[in-house]
Amino acid sequence: MTDTTLAARGVALDLLRDVLRKSVPFDDAFDAHPELAALQPRDRGFVRLLVATVLRRLGQIDELIQGCLAKPGLPKAAIHDMLRLGTAQLIFLNTPAHAAVDTAVELAAARNAAPYKGLINAVLRRVGREGPAMAARQDAGRLNTPDWLWLTWRSAYGTARTRGIVEAHLHEAPLDITVKSDPAGWAERLEATLLPTGSLRRAAGGSVVELPGFEEGEWWVQDLAASLPAKLFGDLAGKRVFDLCAAPGGKTAQLAAQGARVTAIDRSAKRLERVTENLKRLRLDAELLATDAATWEPEEPADAVLLDAPCSATGAIRRHPDILRVKTSEDIAKLARAQSRLLARAVDLVRPGGTLIYCTCSIQPDEGEAQIARLLQRDGRVERWAITPDELGGLSEPINEAGEVRSLPGMLADLGGIDGFFIARLRRRPD
Repeated sequence: MTDTTLAARGVALDLLRDVLRKSVPFDDAFDAHPELAALQPRDRGFVRLLVATVLRRLGQIDELIQGCLAKPGLPKAAIHDMLRLGTAQLIFLNTPAHAAVDTAVELAAARNAAPYKGLINAVLRRVGREGPAMAARQDAGRLNTPDWLWLTWRSAYGTARTRGIVEAHLHEAPLDITVKSDPAGWAERLEATLLPTGSLRRAAGGSVVELPGFEEGEWWVQDLAASLPAKLFGDLAGKRVFDLCAAPGGKTAQLAAQGARVTAIDRSAKRLERVTENLKRLRLDAELLATDAATWEPEEPADAVLLDAPCSATGAIRRHPDILRVKTSEDIAKLARAQSRLLARAVDLVRPGGTLIYCTCSIQPDEGEAQIARLLQRDGRVERWAITPDELGGLSEPINEAGEVRSLPGMLADLGGIDGFFIARLRRRPD
């Protein structure tokens, strides 16, 4: 095993520890790891794929390890993580058995765990022999889903829909792109599929920055579901729009590209730096303010307000499988309270007769449907403005009976799927 190979496995081991035992979001841990910059792009890509696979398939992997241990009970955390990395390679990444086992054993030696080399070797060799047949018998979707999420989704959507959600989480999401103009032309240049909503879709993988049009600022990466809210305002040319909780800025770019006068608000000045960089590349303009949208006092209300509220992001598990491991039911309750405060403030920020769109990339009802139901009960200044299939390129499956968008992983399977998202459009009544 080369030093580079060992270094990559060591970084993966560190990242797994940070996510599973420190509840650090995977992207944050990945970006902050001091040894990543020294790895070649191919090795960095492998590290990301390996750790994401462990997080996506953790329930299956742990059951396989347990079934291949000579004695019941799991080894200490670091050794367990080494076994997880080895099992992911053997069962889900098609790594040759000798390579997956040897690298795990050498990693143990490099991490002062030499006494466990025999255990790691024995368990992984058994996983290599018996694991494929064991994995074929597993209920993969259920095993990889924490109980609290399974029960919440089953209560809200029923068993069949929940099955669709958890099965969708087993697969990496495609790469979706929003273009400033000429989607059909860019679909051809990017060798992408043009979706009914105007988004472009490519298979995941490869370097985004090397694709045609990236450096020229002709498009940006944005999931199909995330691209919908900014399209539901109608004509925005010359209108004043507040984009609340705006980072990382995909919706800000959409609003600016539609000719709106955009003020983008986010509490994090650091996150707004990324919005600034993206807008510069895209050659789009917006006013950016680092402040708390819940207390911000503009000089005048806006014609339109977009609130993409901070949420659990359980709709984006296909792209961020660490959400399965770092979020808890207590997080949902805390986030729902914050969303309620922001939603109340957003009503104040839109002028009478103006439009408010509330959205979250969550599939928890407390962060979506329940928020709007409570708002309409307590605040007579706003009314629901139903969303129609025509506004979604003819797509009707994600629209619920109330005229809100409730997309779920598992929907639009014939198009390659969609992230989970909630969108409600409201109109502020004239005074």
